[in-house]
Order: sequence, then structure tokens, then C-alpha cells
Amino acid sequence: MKRVYVETYGCQMNVADTALILGRLGGEGYVATEDPAAADVMLVNTCAVRDNAEQRVIGRMGELKRHKRPGVVLGVVGCMAQRLGQELLREAPHVDLVVGPDGYRGLPALIAGAMNGARSADVEFKSWEHYEDIPAQRADDRVGAFVTVQRGCDYRCTFCIVPMTRGRERSRKLADVVSEVEGLAAQGVTEVTLLGQTVNSYHDGEYDFADLLRAVGGLSEIRRIRFTSPHPNDFSDRVILAMAEVPSVCEHVHLPVQSGSSRILKRMGRRYDREGYLDCVARLRSAIPGLAITTDIIVGFPGESEDDFLATESLVREVEFDDAFTFRYSPRDGTGALQLPDPVPEAAAGDRLQRLIETVRQVARRRNVALVGSAQEVLVEKLARRGELLQTRTRTNKIVLVDGPEEWIGSYRTVRLTGTTGATFTGVPAAAGKELAIMG
Repeated sequence: MKRVYVETYGCQMNVADTALILGRLGGEGYVATEDPAAADVMLVNTCAVRDNAEQRVIGRMGELKRHKRPGVVLGVVGCMAQRLGQELLREAPHVDLVVGPDGYRGLPALIAGAMNGARSADVEFKSWEHYEDIPAQRADDRVGAFVTVQRGCDYRCTFCIVPMTRGRERSRKLADVVSEVEGLAAQGVTEVTLLGQTVNSYHDGEYDFADLLRAVGGLSEIRRIRFTSPHPNDFSDRVILAMAEVPSVCEHVHLPVQSGSSRILKRMGRRYDREGYLDCVARLRSAIPGLAITTDIIVGFPGESEDDFLATESLVREVEFDDAFTFRYSPRDGTGALQLPDPVPEAAAGDRLQRLIETVRQVARRRNVALVGSAQEVLVEKLARRGELLQTRTRTNKIVLVDGPEEWIGSYRTVRLTGTTGATFTGVPAAAGKELAIMG
């Protein structure tokens, strides 16, 4: 029996790609293991969005090297592999293969070659590759599932390396996506998250993202639909109407803004300004009452002044984000931002990041405290790290810790929110007669 160990870094797309890798190798007789020391093949599925993510992977590859023995293969796959290619083979002699996101179909042959001493890289973009015939091997305990509907990106944000690691945008056929979700529903999955680099720009040549939401929403077994990550420019009236009219589409949007300054947004190549972003938020909230909005924000982008940063802080307060992923700008080879003048000193960028984090926390806590005492439908996802509690999630993507039996995992419950730390809630099952318990 051949064993494969896969360690995953980065976004939900990488999580979905790991399931594809395991499915492809599973078809060749490989069995997944959580112990790298027991593996015949060790793969690290990588992110290249920020430099610190790559440095973590480089350090981790050095640690995994100790598990190598004759015939054992150590490989790097994903976005970092795509970016570095042959260079990674030259710089890391303990790495046997390097495979980009479009090369997973060829993994069995590449692994076989590596077991016989060949070191190779496959970082060719394949515009036709959607892996339609490869069944994903997802984690057994997953009550929801990621479904990739689109690959690549045609936007050219000056800070972003994704177009260079994922290639041009292309969408799967709507019928193929629906067929995959039908298969997941038959396995008991009731929540799906549709994935794409700019997912709401989905278009398969005939159908757009609004059509996709309605088609997946037409499957009665699917109670919740989420999607990530959209682009503010691609929220057409059709898409927003579909979100409002399809009951299974959750009341949560992760809407990256990156900056609250129109001047910096222009330097970033985001193709909208502050007012355009706020207009998108207003249209979404007008159509979808109770919508929760989260975002991504970068500080310290080249040329960012203190006034630009204050504009970002004020946007956070104006939109009242439910949460935000905040980052300090990370230079990436090959991106347009490297040519921009006026770099922000590290100390100033670090200070702004800490101030921004505090502002985000204040706003999110205020919104969350207002929810305490309300009743919310939650999906019970898994055992929580904290004691004997269960981790559950609301339709608006709030995490709620609830005391209950493990048998509840996969079910929907109505809980009353009893408290919040500012980010996570505690809750108790609703009073008898008001509890919703539909097993997934």
C-alpha cells in the first residue's frame, strides 16, 4: 500500500486542490496519511501571495527532509511551485518534483519518475484543465464542501501574483458544477462554497454567476450556498438579485477592498474607487437585509501616506465590516507594484497594521455584541478546540460554540447567542418547541 502525505497552505482554492490531488493519487492506489514519517510521497501544497508564506514553506521542506529515505518522494505543488519552477529544484536539492496548479493530472507519472531518481517540474499553464474526470477526495468529517467553479484571474492588480501562478480566468460548464454538487448532496453534504479567484465574474460562455447561483440553489438537498472571493466590479444587478431571491444563498459576502483611499486603489489597479466600493456595499445591503460583510485590507502599499491610511480606517467604520483579514504589503517579483516609487518604511507599515487591527476589532465587537440574545440557525461543523464544546456556524458566517453531543455534527440547530469574545460567540440550544434539528 502506497501512502501520501499532503500539507496544505493558503486559500480555500488550495484546500480544494488538495482534495483533487488525493483523488488523482487515490485512483492510483495511494492512501492518505497524516504522518509524514509513514509516507511514500510527501507533498506541500503552497501559497505564493506573500513572502512570509513562501518562507514558511521553505522552512517546512527542510523539516520534512528528515523523513526522506530511499524511494520516498518530496514535492512542492501549488502556487509557489508555479512561481519558482526549475529554480526551486536548483535551490532545494532535497525536493524531487515541482508541480503547478494545472499539472496535477500528471502527478502519478512524475512521482514514479522521482522514485527512480528523476527530478522534474511541470509548471505549464493548461487553459482547458478543470479536472472534471477526477473525483475529489475530501476529508471524511467535512459537513460542507468547497467546489471550484473558476480558475485563474484576468485582473492585474499591481500587488497580486495570482495571475502569474494561476493563469488566465476560465470557468467550468454550469452543468458540470451542478453535477458535482448533486454528487455531494447524495453523500449528505448540505452546504457548499463556490470557489474562484473572482468568482462572481464566472461565465461559461452561456451562463453567468447569477445563473449558477440559481441552478445550485435549485437543488433541494443544499441548504446553504457560500462563495469566495468576489470582486466588487462584478456584482451585477443580476447577481445581486439572484443572491436575494435564492433562499439557500447565505447572508454573508467576503468583499475585498484592499484600501479605503481612491488614490491608492488606483495605484493598486483595483478598477474601482472608494465611492464605487461603497456603492457596491449599499446595493448589496439594500437587497439583502442582515448581510454580513468581511474584507481584505493591505497597509503599507507603496506611496501610502498617513492620510491614505486614515481613509482606510474611516472606510472600516463607515462600512462596519463584520471582520477583516489585514496584511502588510508584501513585494512580489513580477508584479507592477515593484516599479512604484515611495516605499513605506517597515516601522510605519507595522504601526498602521496594528492600528487597523484595533479598529477592525472595535467595529466587529460592536456589531457582534448587538447580536447577543438573538436566535440564529447554525450548522454544527465539528468538535471545538475548547473543551467538550461543538463549533457551529451561522448563515452570516459567525462561529458559535455550543454545548451538545457529538451526534449533532452535520445537523442544523437554532441557538440563542449568550455571549461573545468579540469574534466568537457562545450559545445555547433554543427553548423546547423552538429548536430546529434537521440532520444533514
